[in-house]
Amino acid sequence: MHKAHLILSDGTVFSGEGFGSQSEAFGEVVFNTSMTGYQEMLTDPSYAGQILLPTYPLQGNYGTNKESVESAKVQVSAFAIKEHSEFPSHYDSELTLNDYLVSQGIPGIAGLDTRAITKRIRSEGVMMGMVTSEDPKLAVSRLKKLPSYGSINLVEQVSTQQPYKWSDGELSIAVIDCGVKFNILNELAKRGCSVNVYPFTSTSSDILKSNPDGVLFSPGPGDPIHCESTVSTAKNLIGKLPILGICLGHQIVARALGAETYKLKFGHRGGNHPVQDLETKKVYITAQNHGYAVADSGLPPEVYVSHRNLNDGTIEGLKHRSEPILTIQYHSEASPGPLDNSYIFDEFIQMVIKKRD
Repeated sequence: MHKAHLILSDGTVFSGEGFGSQSEAFGEVVFNTSMTGYQEMLTDPSYAGQILLPTYPLQGNYGTNKESVESAKVQVSAFAIKEHSEFPSHYDSELTLNDYLVSQGIPGIAGLDTRAITKRIRSEGVMMGMVTSEDPKLAVSRLKKLPSYGSINLVEQVSTQQPYKWSDGELSIAVIDCGVKFNILNELAKRGCSVNVYPFTSTSSDILKSNPDGVLFSPGPGDPIHCESTVSTAKNLIGKLPILGICLGHQIVARALGAETYKLKFGHRGGNHPVQDLETKKVYITAQNHGYAVADSGLPPEVYVSHRNLNDGTIEGLKHRSEPILTIQYHSEASPGPLDNSYIFDEFIQMVIKKRD
């Protein structure tokens, strides 16, 4: 353990004890309200470029393992927590949280008043931050010179460079990787799909060459304005394939349909966000991780809102009136979070089968 600081871009300094890698990191400081699932959060590509702050105080108490990952590496810039459990207890535990972060070169900071930081973010909005062991005054001046989160194309940092096959099956699904989580691929594989994953820069002709039955635009980090080539691909695939967009993929497909997107004050991140299906009137508890949303203004008449967030009324799902297009702003694959929403994959598969037959 060593003395460390979390510096916010407004000049606020929170001091604690460093763990994990003894390195420095900067990123957008965001909070997540899930009570478990820190390893899945750490490896979620949607957290690229961000310092993750869980609101649940105790982290590391069940260790880490090779199975509970959503990508090939830890994606967060740093992990900022209240209480660090150095002696985990779980039959699957292989590495402590500290050793896991050391192995990945990611710094952590513990002993923070995470409640105070969360309240600050909720009132002031998300802001850039830095985890460092240097003099806080020097760090504040350096932090102000670093690029903002919204100015960075993070998708190009997390997307696959080359296409690859994840599974074999009867239905062929192309996945556009904007920062895909492994459990999305697993949910498709469980439903008998042959899953092929493509870089986010893939064109519509690249996708259509393999003659897929449907296409999924995955979640990912950052502002969708950096994914205009992916928006163009989505636009060119409308009317040719059934489409499912999840999280960033939802925003990309929405932009392809003519909608606008905007940045939320502090985003939606956690496993307990209530969303209503406006068609069935059912309310689902959802897992979410995003800082941008689709605007109501600008939606074309052929597209309607299928789901709403009951906390703030933001759009959580879209459907097309005549084309097989379905998008959701939340994570139907969970990991972590409730499994209530995996039915979305079934709905998508039914759309694909209907279109194919």
